[in-house]
Amino acid sequence: MRALVLSATLAMSAVAVSAKPVTFDMPEEVVPAELADEAGEPVVAACSTCHSLEYITTQPRGKGAQFWRDAVAKMINVYKAPIEPADADAVAEVLAMRFG
Repeated sequence: MRALVLSATLAMSAVAVSAKPVTFDMPEEVVPAELADEAGEPVVAACSTCHSLEYITTQPRGKGAQFWRDAVAKMINVYKAPIEPADADAVAEVLAMRFG
């Protein structure tokens, strides 16, 4: 039994020594048309701090302004999204207008 444990420990040590960090080259984010202003800039740029702008476009449509106010409040209060309270209403308003 000791020999088995020793063999497993040595094998794991050899893997750890030869392991190399994994890196990823992420594609540059494209601003979805639904979230772009006239200049092509994202209207809810703060949201991309935590998730992709494309993710926002997959959210349910037609839920209304209160849904988006609640969603933005949840992102700020629960997930600590870096959105200033003064900007929260503006973000929710844009999302409500675009995705209603």
